[in-house]
Amino acid sequence: MDEKITSAQSLSVGEVAKRSGLPVSTLHFYESKGLLKPQRSAGNQRVYSRGILRRIAIIRVAQASGISLAEIKTALEPIPHDRKATAKEWETVSKMWATSLKERIARLSKLQTSLEGCIGCGCLTMGECPLLNPQDLLGQDACGPVIFDRALTQK
Repeated sequence: MDEKITSAQSLSVGEVAKRSGLPVSTLHFYESKGLLKPQRSAGNQRVYSRGILRRIAIIRVAQASGISLAEIKTALEPIPHDRKATAKEWETVSKMWATSLKERIARLSKLQTSLEGCIGCGCLTMGECPLLNPQDLLGQDACGPVIFDRALTQK
């Protein structure tokens, strides 16, 4: 269980907002998603340890990398909210995300190649179009751009 934060170690929500560069509303949103867990002062105000700044930095970098909040939450769950991640904890998280990012990069590369064929097409090549689905026949087995999705997931 998290230890109580002393006033010398603590930051108010306003201080965290200022130091992190995020609006207070974003900090509250992160809290509602389980990414941040402040303690409460005697006056029921949010109180954060200084280690929260590192956690917020990790969240922001992960989001900028396209990692979903759900993935971020799962990865950070084992790390206590009252301190920064240890080198070992960060290594575990970063390895997990590195694999996910490599897969995402491969998928985006395929997407870019596929879309280059669409630019300027105007659907003049309907026989080859990966978005084509006459009479929604593919909708019986799957949803969305089925042919396009299949092309992206093929290795």
